Amino acid sequence: MDIEKQAAAAEKETGKEKPVITKKERFVQAVKFVAFSASAGVIQMGSFALLDLLLPADELHWLKYLVSLVLSVLWNFTLNREFTFKSAANVPAAMLKVLGYYCVFTPLTLWWGQSLVNDYGWNDFLVEALTMLLNMVTEFLFCTFVVYRNSMNTKKKRNTDKNRPQEEE
Repeated sequence: MDIEKQAAAAEKETGKEKPVITKKERFVQAVKFVAFSASAGVIQMGSFALLDLLLPADELHWLKYLVSLVLSVLWNFTLNREFTFKSAANVPAAMLKVLGYYCVFTPLTLWWGQSLVNDYGWNDFLVEALTMLLNMVTEFLFCTFVVYRNSMNTKKKRNTDKNRPQEEE
């Protein structure tokens, strides 16, 4: 049985329809994700630079990277869940999925970063920038096809119509 048939069978069993995302909506999601990732990148690079001033030893690349990564992930998760994927899914469940992604991504990039800086003499900031680019691409794919796969555009819009009559008490 191919993957599409398995997905269709699972949808029938759960009674949940998979949200249909048009190419235009997917493009808008990608643009928003890149924009929010850029803002998270500013947070990550800024905190990395600050920590580099406070802890200039190359042996501490892993610590500078880890702290700056955590700060940017929290920022990025919050904005993308709310505005890019518009998900009403269970926040702790979504966070656990993202944590799972980072349980794989972080050790690999910690190893790669420390090795490139210490063993091959690469610049800290070049390694940081390349890692951030890889993170942005793979996290978008992970969020799209795993974390928010069945909950995109499920967040209800707030009624902000100021001209509507107010109910009297």
